[in-house]
Amino acid sequence: MKIISSTNKRGLRSLLSRNQSEDSARVRDVQRIVDDVRRHGDSAVRKYARRFDKLRGPVEISSDEIQDKATATPPAVRKAIKEAARHIRRVSKKQIPQSWRTTVVPGVIVEQRVTPLDRAGGYVPGGRYPLPSSLLMTAIPAKVAGVSEILVACPNPAPAVLAAAIEAKVTRLFKMGGAHAIGAFAYGTRTVPVVDKIVGPGSAYVSAAKAYVAADCPIDFYAGPTEIVVVSQNGNPDWIASDLIAQAEHDPEARAILVTPSRSLATAVRSALTEQLQEHPAARSSIETHGVAIVTETITEAVDLANAISPEHAVTDTRAMANRLVRAGTVFVGPYAAQAAGDYATGSNHVLPTAGVARFRGGLSASDFVRVNSVQQLNQRGLRRLAPSIISLAHAEGLRAHAASIARRVV
Repeated sequence: MKIISSTNKRGLRSLLSRNQSEDSARVRDVQRIVDDVRRHGDSAVRKYARRFDKLRGPVEISSDEIQDKATATPPAVRKAIKEAARHIRRVSKKQIPQSWRTTVVPGVIVEQRVTPLDRAGGYVPGGRYPLPSSLLMTAIPAKVAGVSEILVACPNPAPAVLAAAIEAKVTRLFKMGGAHAIGAFAYGTRTVPVVDKIVGPGSAYVSAAKAYVAADCPIDFYAGPTEIVVVSQNGNPDWIASDLIAQAEHDPEARAILVTPSRSLATAVRSALTEQLQEHPAARSSIETHGVAIVTETITEAVDLANAISPEHAVTDTRAMANRLVRAGTVFVGPYAAQAAGDYATGSNHVLPTAGVARFRGGLSASDFVRVNSVQQLNQRGLRRLAPSIISLAHAEGLRAHAASIARRVV
């Protein structure tokens, strides 16, 4: 991990830019695959699933196969899945917007109506690691929101992923991944129905595919390499290092950043990283390539810099710091709020925005699986009350037909 000063403007600009330009060859490959799935449906999905996912047999996993293979999940993992699911449900129930109704003036009623989506598609990666937690995080909020059909795509579902599918009450599960899975969800095939929204993390190919189909099928958000920013003045160097490594082991492109006004803390964390990487070599590439400690003048500057980065995960020493750190997918407070706790068991969602998207939204939640629209009802008295303002504004905008549609009703 390199250590730089916050006065190093060139280094900071490079860090903040994130270099998010897409690889043109990858984008072309993704577009070709998605277009092929859109034109040829199941045959294209099977072709790519056999090539990339080593598919043997049908794309859809039967409920009997799910039940049978899930039994290989160790009891301790099953218990952990159930506890995590219970916490996710509890948090998700608090996230759903409420319907309401108000009388604006006598005779004019406006309502907010909240209804669930009909069908959601969750993507669960199956490459470097099996991720039953990601299935829980994508499927359970949809279920709590009232979505009637929850489909999941996973290229290589391990027994624990299947156990999580049972716990989350997934409707259908497909053994497919990558761009072809996203294309199937977005445009449908004879086997895979079109979904109302695609959610979940994935590889660079999955992210590129989600971006490509987003005009036709809503997605949660772009998900690039995972990120963590630890903002600390006097934290435990060993614990900080362990949080940075926990994120770095996800992906060689993961970004692990410490921001602190203490150069001695930065140096101590770097030493702790060197020691702990001996035990966790999977994180080495990320830490050596993208790991950085930024030394600021003050803790206030450190928090401001974290807001400018707008990371996926932020870790702070105190509640006061967390209250000021508002541009992050999720914020962990205090020395015992280990980032990995949020990945698995707190009930908060670990599907989070990366690449600076946290400047305008947070993580996946039950609110992502509902429609929020308005209902407006006026009687004669109400329209007469509003008519002068409506007609005046319509004329001011040069929209005479708008004004006439009101005048005809109130004469």
